[in-house]
Amino acid sequence: MPKELFPDDVVPVVRDAGSVLDVLRLNLVPGLGPRTYQLLLERFGSPSAILAASVSQLQEVQNVGPKLAMSLITHGTEQAARHELDKTRAAGTNLIVRGTPEYPGALDRIPDPPTVLYCKGTLIETDALAVGVVGSRHCTAYGRQQAFRLAQALARAGITVVSGLARGIDAEAHKGALDAGGRTIAVCATGLNTVYPPEHVELADSIAKQGCLLTESPMDQAPKSGLFPQRNRIISGISLGVVLIEAGRSSGALHTARHAMEQNRDVFAMPGRVDSEASLGCLDLIRDGATLIRGVDDVLSALGPLVKPIQRTPTETVRQPAELTLSDQERTILNLVSAEPTAVDEVIRTANIETSRVLSTLTVLEMKRLVRRLAGGFIVRY
Repeated sequence: MPKELFPDDVVPVVRDAGSVLDVLRLNLVPGLGPRTYQLLLERFGSPSAILAASVSQLQEVQNVGPKLAMSLITHGTEQAARHELDKTRAAGTNLIVRGTPEYPGALDRIPDPPTVLYCKGTLIETDALAVGVVGSRHCTAYGRQQAFRLAQALARAGITVVSGLARGIDAEAHKGALDAGGRTIAVCATGLNTVYPPEHVELADSIAKQGCLLTESPMDQAPKSGLFPQRNRIISGISLGVVLIEAGRSSGALHTARHAMEQNRDVFAMPGRVDSEASLGCLDLIRDGATLIRGVDDVLSALGPLVKPIQRTPTETVRQPAELTLSDQERTILNLVSAEPTAVDEVIRTANIETSRVLSTLTVLEMKRLVRRLAGGFIVRY
């Protein structure tokens, strides 16, 4: 079984960026966004040093005016942070602070990563194999069906489905992954004490049991319009790529596509009727260079190599998502080939099946650009 990144009852201590309380104090300051936080951290070196700075020192940092500087002094109190910490424990929620090993590596590499993530449920190592599925709240029956089916197929292939818990396409994506017995992550704009929309309370509970709910918002944060576009950068940030299904030209899902492009993530769009308002945003994306997809194979074959290989089982290491589409025999043979040159004769000997089947399978893997033949009877994995 994949290893959980942190146990249920432990709030990790930040080793590099300061204590959890200091990070929480800053996260509770109104108006302090992730980019300004980064500027403050670069200037002062640690959360505790930021909190110890004077109003005049704080205003020396770009984007920090008198109002925000005073807010850092008055709102970032230890009492407020301890009260917030009590709320997380009462709700069975964990904190994942940037700078700890538990923090998702993909998210850490975006330009404006969250300082802290509230997590209800569990993150596991294989959640690095994630794809976002987003779209319109006001979708058609076609959109709902396609989102459900695609999420089902992704989950069955071993991909974690990421979406935003919204009505419409998001909800169908979560439901499809759950129906397939797979993992799904809901990135929320609100705090985890406030499920939004309220009719998704049961869905949120199911997601927490088969994945997790994530947010950067404090526990009691109510829905605010500005939080939803900000939330979308996390959906794309923890995903290898993002699929849009039925996004109109004014759909908030297009924000997720823009974030994905800025973060160097793959952007996919599923086509709809050319005369449907619900599909115009997706059709525009395809026209402008997004990858047209019809199903799960199109997504997995188009995703590039992983930054870091994922150990799915003791005998299976995934280096690129296309490997998830392989048959059992193809996967077995592939895992006998390493990133270092391996003799074909050694693969044949270790596979313990007919030589002809091994050689034909290696040819298939070579055609799929998963292995490469070298001179002298050697083969290497991409």
